[in-house]
Amino acid sequence: MGSDLNITKQLQDYILKHGLKLHPIQKEIINYNLKLGDVKRMQISISQCQFLHLIIKVSKIKKVLEIGTFTGLSTLSMALALPDDGEIIALDKDEKTNKIAVDFFKKSNQDHKIKTIIKPALETLIKIRNKRFDLVFIDADKMSYKKYYQISLELLNKGGLIIIDNVLWHGEVVDKNINDKYTKNIRELNDFISKDTRVEKVIVPFGDGMTVCRKI
Repeated sequence: MGSDLNITKQLQDYILKHGLKLHPIQKEIINYNLKLGDVKRMQISISQCQFLHLIIKVSKIKKVLEIGTFTGLSTLSMALALPDDGEIIALDKDEKTNKIAVDFFKKSNQDHKIKTIIKPALETLIKIRNKRFDLVFIDADKMSYKKYYQISLELLNKGGLIIIDNVLWHGEVVDKNINDKYTKNIRELNDFISKDTRVEKVIVPFGDGMTVCRKI
Protein backbone atom coordinates (compact mmCIF):
# COMPACT_ATOMS: atom_id res chain seq x y z
CA MET A 1 0.00 0.00 0.00
CA GLY A 2 1.36 3.39 -0.98
CA SER A 3 1.89 6.10 1.61
CA ASP A 4 1.98 9.90 1.50
CA LEU A 5 5.30 11.71 1.42
CA ASN A 6 6.60 13.56 4.44
CA ILE A 7 6.72 17.10 3.01
CA THR A 8 9.94 18.75 4.16
CA LYS A 9 10.50 22.49 3.71
CA GLN A 10 12.91 21.74 0.88
CA LEU A 11 10.30 19.64 -0.90
CA GLN A 12 7.60 22.23 -0.22
CA ASP A 13 9.76 24.94 -1.79
CA TYR A 14 10.28 22.70 -4.82
CA ILE A 15 6.52 22.10 -5.16
CA LEU A 16 5.73 25.81 -4.98
CA LYS A 17 8.48 26.69 -7.46
CA HIS A 18 7.06 24.28 -10.02
CA GLY A 19 3.40 25.16 -9.48
CA LEU A 20 1.10 28.01 -10.46
CA LYS A 21 2.83 31.38 -10.31
CA LEU A 22 1.41 34.05 -8.05
CA HIS A 23 -0.04 37.32 -9.28
CA PRO A 24 2.00 40.40 -8.22
CA ILE A 25 -0.79 41.58 -5.88
CA GLN A 26 -0.97 38.16 -4.24
CA LYS A 27 2.73 38.59 -3.49
CA GLU A 28 2.05 42.07 -2.10
CA ILE A 29 -0.58 40.70 0.28
CA ILE A 30 1.78 37.98 1.49
CA ASN A 31 4.56 40.52 2.09
CA TYR A 32 2.13 42.83 3.89
CA ASN A 33 0.96 40.01 6.15
CA LEU A 34 4.54 39.12 7.08
CA LYS A 35 4.70 42.44 8.96
CA LEU A 36 1.63 41.68 11.08
CA GLY A 37 3.31 39.34 13.56
CA ASP A 38 1.50 36.27 14.84
CA VAL A 39 -1.82 37.27 13.28
CA LYS A 40 -0.36 36.43 9.86
CA ARG A 41 -1.29 32.82 10.63
CA MET A 42 -4.81 33.77 9.46
CA GLN A 43 -3.50 33.87 5.88
CA ILE A 44 -3.91 30.79 3.71
CA SER A 45 -0.78 29.12 2.35
CA ILE A 46 0.58 29.49 -1.18
CA SER A 47 -0.35 25.88 -1.97
CA GLN A 48 -3.92 26.70 -0.94
CA CYS A 49 -3.92 29.74 -3.27
CA GLN A 50 -2.88 27.45 -6.12
CA PHE A 51 -5.46 24.82 -5.21
CA LEU A 52 -8.38 27.27 -4.95
CA HIS A 53 -7.43 28.85 -8.28
CA LEU A 54 -7.27 25.52 -10.10
CA ILE A 55 -10.43 24.03 -8.60
CA ILE A 56 -12.43 27.10 -9.64
CA LYS A 57 -11.10 26.80 -13.19
CA VAL A 58 -11.67 23.04 -13.44
CA SER A 59 -15.17 23.19 -11.92
CA LYS A 60 -16.20 26.24 -14.00
CA ILE A 61 -17.37 28.00 -10.85
CA LYS A 62 -19.00 31.44 -11.15
CA LYS A 63 -20.66 32.20 -7.80
CA VAL A 64 -18.54 32.07 -4.63
CA LEU A 65 -19.29 32.73 -0.98
CA GLU A 66 -16.32 33.30 1.31
CA ILE A 67 -16.70 33.22 5.09
CA GLY A 68 -13.61 34.92 6.53
CA THR A 69 -11.62 37.33 4.35
CA PHE A 70 -8.75 38.74 6.48
CA THR A 71 -6.52 40.86 4.18
CA GLY A 72 -7.86 39.25 1.02
CA LEU A 73 -5.37 36.63 -0.17
CA SER A 74 -7.89 33.80 -0.49
CA THR A 75 -10.49 36.15 -1.98
CA LEU A 76 -8.10 37.45 -4.61
CA SER A 77 -6.83 33.94 -5.40
CA MET A 78 -10.39 32.90 -6.22
CA ALA A 79 -11.32 36.14 -8.02
CA LEU A 80 -8.36 35.80 -10.37
CA ALA A 81 -9.65 32.36 -11.41
CA LEU A 82 -13.25 33.47 -11.96
CA PRO A 83 -14.57 34.53 -15.36
CA ASP A 84 -15.15 38.25 -15.78
CA ASP A 85 -18.84 37.88 -14.89
CA GLY A 86 -18.06 35.78 -11.82
CA GLU A 87 -18.87 36.98 -8.31
CA ILE A 88 -17.57 36.54 -4.77
CA ILE A 89 -19.51 37.63 -1.70
CA ALA A 90 -16.86 37.92 1.02
CA LEU A 91 -17.94 38.02 4.67
CA ASP A 92 -15.85 39.38 7.53
CA LYS A 93 -16.55 41.37 10.70
CA ASP A 94 -13.22 43.23 10.87
CA GLU A 95 -13.60 46.64 9.24
CA LYS A 96 -9.88 47.44 9.42
CA THR A 97 -8.61 44.32 7.62
CA ASN A 98 -11.51 44.52 5.17
CA LYS A 99 -10.43 48.01 4.09
CA ILE A 100 -6.91 46.69 3.46
CA ALA A 101 -8.34 43.78 1.46
CA VAL A 102 -10.52 46.07 -0.67
CA ASP A 103 -7.50 48.23 -1.51
CA PHE A 104 -5.70 45.12 -2.78
CA PHE A 105 -8.77 44.10 -4.81
CA LYS A 106 -8.86 47.50 -6.50
CA LYS A 107 -5.12 47.45 -7.17
CA SER A 108 -5.43 44.07 -8.91
CA ASN A 109 -8.47 45.23 -10.95
CA GLN A 110 -10.57 42.42 -9.50
CA ASP A 111 -12.85 44.55 -7.30
CA HIS A 112 -15.73 44.35 -9.82
CA LYS A 113 -16.03 40.64 -8.99
CA ILE A 114 -15.98 41.05 -5.21
CA LYS A 115 -18.66 42.30 -2.80
CA THR A 116 -17.57 42.54 0.84
CA ILE A 117 -20.00 42.54 3.77
CA ILE A 118 -18.74 43.66 7.18
CA LYS A 119 -20.95 41.96 9.77
CA PRO A 120 -20.84 38.80 11.88
CA ALA A 121 -21.09 36.02 9.28
CA LEU A 122 -23.99 34.17 10.88
CA GLU A 123 -26.15 37.32 10.64
CA THR A 124 -25.36 37.72 6.95
CA LEU A 125 -25.84 34.03 6.14
CA ILE A 126 -29.40 34.19 7.43
CA LYS A 127 -30.14 37.25 5.27
CA ILE A 128 -28.80 35.73 2.03
CA ARG A 129 -30.61 32.39 2.26
CA ASN A 130 -32.34 33.08 -1.07
CA LYS A 131 -28.98 33.10 -2.90
CA ARG A 132 -27.22 30.06 -4.36
CA PHE A 133 -23.49 29.46 -4.84
CA ASP A 134 -21.19 27.07 -6.70
CA LEU A 135 -18.48 27.24 -4.02
CA VAL A 136 -18.35 28.20 -0.35
CA PHE A 137 -14.94 28.71 1.28
CA ILE A 138 -14.98 28.66 5.10
CA ASP A 139 -12.05 30.14 7.00
CA ALA A 140 -13.38 32.09 9.97
CA ASP A 141 -14.35 31.62 13.63
CA LYS A 142 -13.58 27.97 14.37
CA MET A 143 -16.22 27.63 17.07
CA SER A 144 -18.93 28.44 14.49
CA TYR A 145 -17.62 26.07 11.81
CA LYS A 146 -20.46 23.54 12.10
CA LYS A 147 -23.09 26.28 11.83
CA TYR A 148 -21.29 27.76 8.83
CA TYR A 149 -21.14 24.32 7.22
CA GLN A 150 -24.82 23.52 7.79
CA ILE A 151 -26.07 26.85 6.43
CA SER A 152 -23.59 26.79 3.53
CA LEU A 153 -24.89 23.41 2.44
CA GLU A 154 -28.37 24.95 2.10
CA LEU A 155 -26.93 27.79 -0.03
CA LEU A 156 -25.01 25.45 -2.32
CA ASN A 157 -26.11 24.35 -5.77
CA LYS A 158 -26.23 20.60 -6.38
CA GLY A 159 -22.73 19.49 -7.32
CA GLY A 160 -21.28 22.59 -5.67
CA LEU A 161 -18.31 22.60 -3.32
CA ILE A 162 -17.70 23.56 0.29
CA ILE A 163 -14.03 23.96 1.18
CA ILE A 164 -13.12 24.31 4.86
CA ASP A 165 -9.71 25.45 6.08
CA ASN A 166 -7.76 24.45 9.23
CA VAL A 167 -9.33 21.00 9.57
CA LEU A 168 -6.04 19.40 10.69
CA TRP A 169 -5.45 22.21 13.23
CA HIS A 170 -1.64 22.17 13.26
CA GLY A 171 -1.78 18.36 13.53
CA GLU A 172 -3.40 18.60 16.96
CA VAL A 173 -6.60 16.80 15.91
CA VAL A 174 -4.78 13.46 16.30
CA ASP A 175 -3.10 14.27 19.61
CA LYS A 176 -5.29 12.78 22.37
CA ASN A 177 -3.50 14.89 24.97
CA ILE A 178 -4.77 18.12 23.43
CA ASN A 179 -8.38 18.83 24.32
CA ASP A 180 -8.88 22.59 24.26
CA LYS A 181 -12.23 23.80 22.94
CA TYR A 182 -10.92 24.66 19.46
CA THR A 183 -9.26 21.31 18.87
CA LYS A 184 -12.30 19.43 20.16
CA ASN A 185 -14.58 21.52 17.96
CA ILE A 186 -12.53 20.79 14.82
CA ARG A 187 -12.50 17.06 15.66
CA GLU A 188 -16.28 17.05 16.13
CA LEU A 189 -16.76 18.86 12.81
CA ASN A 190 -14.51 16.38 10.99
CA ASP A 191 -16.42 13.46 12.51
CA PHE A 192 -19.75 15.03 11.57
CA ILE A 193 -18.76 15.65 7.95
CA SER A 194 -17.25 12.16 7.60
CA LYS A 195 -20.73 10.73 8.36
CA ASP A 196 -22.70 13.26 6.33
CA THR A 197 -24.35 11.42 3.43
CA ARG A 198 -25.33 14.69 1.73
CA VAL A 199 -21.78 15.18 0.49
CA GLU A 200 -18.78 13.43 -0.99
CA LYS A 201 -15.69 14.55 0.88
CA VAL A 202 -11.92 14.41 1.08
CA ILE A 203 -9.34 16.02 3.39
CA VAL A 204 -6.28 17.34 1.56
CA PRO A 205 -3.14 18.31 3.52
CA PHE A 206 -2.59 21.73 1.95
CA GLY A 207 -1.67 24.42 4.47
CA ASP A 208 -3.36 23.54 7.76
CA GLY A 209 -5.58 20.95 6.06
CA MET A 210 -8.65 21.52 3.88
CA THR A 211 -11.83 19.50 3.64
CA VAL A 212 -13.40 19.54 0.19
CA CYS A 213 -17.09 18.55 0.11
CA ARG A 214 -19.22 18.07 -3.01
CA LYS A 215 -22.97 18.34 -2.54
CA ILE A 216 -24.69 15.26 -3.93
